Amino acid sequence: MSSFPNVTVDATANIYFDGRVVSHTIHLADASKKTLGLIYPGEYHFGTAAAERMEIIAGCCTIVIDGSSDAIAIPAGQAFEVAANSGFTITVTEGICQYICSFLTA
Repeated sequence: MSSFPNVTVDATANIYFDGRVVSHTIHLADASKKTLGLIYPGEYHFGTAAAERMEIIAGCCTIVIDGSSDAIAIPAGQAFEVAANSGFTITVTEGICQYICSFLTA
């Protein structure tokens, strides 16, 4: 289980797709930020401004990175990265998928 010492949390949630995807932003001591969230069953597309690393910490999902047709299963304990100015489609078929999204710098 991940924990993050010395963080500031944005109390207002980031809510997407009518509440089917919900996250909170945390600001770390080194000035980086992450989001921690839940994804309920469904299929959702996200665009990326910055490069991202999505770590699945509970549940599972399938992802398709923009420009690819390959669906990749991502179980808890695995991660995937998405380039800046790209995107991905994430599908959760059952249960709740929990994640940590880290915004990557060059």
